[in-house]
Amino acid sequence: MKIKVGVIFGGTTVEHEVSIISAVQAMEHLNKEKYEIYPIYVAKDRTWYTGKMLMDIDMYRDFDTLKRYAKKVILYNKNGAFRLQSLGLFRTVIADLDIILPVVHGNNMEDGTIQGYLEMIGIPYVGSGVLGSSLGQDKVVMKQIFESVGLPTVPYVWFYDNEYYLDKDEIVKKCKKLGFPLIVKPASLGSSVGITYVKNIADLESAIEEAINYDTKIVVEKAIENLVEVNCSVLGNYQTQQTSTLEEVMSTQEFLTYQDKYLGGGKGKLNSKGSKGMASTNRIIPARLDEKTTDKVKEIAREVFKVLNLSGVCRIDFLIDGKTKKIYINEPNTIPGSLAFYLWEATDKSYEQLLDEMLTLAIKQYKQKHQKTYSFETNILSNFNGSKGVKGKLK
Repeated sequence: MKIKVGVIFGGTTVEHEVSIISAVQAMEHLNKEKYEIYPIYVAKDRTWYTGKMLMDIDMYRDFDTLKRYAKKVILYNKNGAFRLQSLGLFRTVIADLDIILPVVHGNNMEDGTIQGYLEMIGIPYVGSGVLGSSLGQDKVVMKQIFESVGLPTVPYVWFYDNEYYLDKDEIVKKCKKLGFPLIVKPASLGSSVGITYVKNIADLESAIEEAINYDTKIVVEKAIENLVEVNCSVLGNYQTQQTSTLEEVMSTQEFLTYQDKYLGGGKGKLNSKGSKGMASTNRIIPARLDEKTTDKVKEIAREVFKVLNLSGVCRIDFLIDGKTKKIYINEPNTIPGSLAFYLWEATDKSYEQLLDEMLTLAIKQYKQKHQKTYSFETNILSNFNGSKGVKGKLK
């Protein structure tokens, strides 16, 4: 009997279309003899849809047409069965799913939001849990954690949007202290959305205001001028971590932009059928690093994975000073673009194998987790006689 896999993607995020590309890639490479695939597309208005046509990237050229042909659905737990059911006058059970593969990117989805919903339902799912997903999305909190355990981060300052508007001069002064050039980022977005490379004070305010368009929390970092960007993917959980071949990422700008990653050709359109998503980025594999530096990057990648309590497959992005050879953590991607399959192919693991290992790991973790105690059979309220005199008795 095939394992029924629900692949969730889309969502209310600026990385909506990027998620679609990654999900379609994943569904194309899942072993069809072993898995029965159910696409679950979350539209920008938060409506959930399913239908085999959602496995075709061409369907997303016109979202209105897609919504006419796909079925609206909900996912819920009924007596231990994880039910994908259509909505409307005549509701039908489409499938009782065994496991969920989230292929989502960005805030409102990858940041623990969808993971929390899946936890409440109780269904097994692939990847990091609520805590790891949340930590991996917030660039400020993750830096604070890295600093607490001695992992290398670039000098930075952070602030909320209201603090900037209340005392703009003080915020600018703190940023200026870092020394130009600077990188200004929204704290909780990915895919380089809202990021600006700032060379002087004249451009700083507009860069901050651009980032504020996307987030309430802003981070400003000292830019590495002799920059070498390298990425390492990690597969595993808190017990074991495999590391991939490293990639050296090449950019046409001072940092890897959204256009570099997804808008090949600079025409402002997402790649259509056959898109390789992150796999289409200009890169050198393996990265042009000496053995000592390569080993150090992999060591730090494993530490990041464990410290943030990550699981499944992730991609850790690094910044290296080409002159001093000093390594800095840029950020983890808890559900990386294209699931970083191209790094594992370079490590002699096919995309099909990668997905299979991710699903197997998730099932194993689900079984281990349910050996722990999370609730009690006893009910301390069974003899409860109202609120009178209850203060202090339920402690």
